[in-house]
Amino acid sequence: MAKIKIKQVRSTINRPKDQKRTIEALGFKKLNQVIEKENTPQIQGMIDKVSHLIEIVK
Repeated sequence: MAKIKIKQVRSTINRPKDQKRTIEALGFKKLNQVIEKENTPQIQGMIDKVSHLIEIVK
């Protein structure tokens, strides 16, 4: 599978618990952190759920 780099660009303050847990499950610990994940259907679904809080890094 291909790798995908994602960066958290918005805070989870005042967000629903499911969005906070999704950000944690992706592996984010702090704002502006960049992580690299395998692009699986499960990860893609998590990215779609919190797409307003993250961005894809080239």
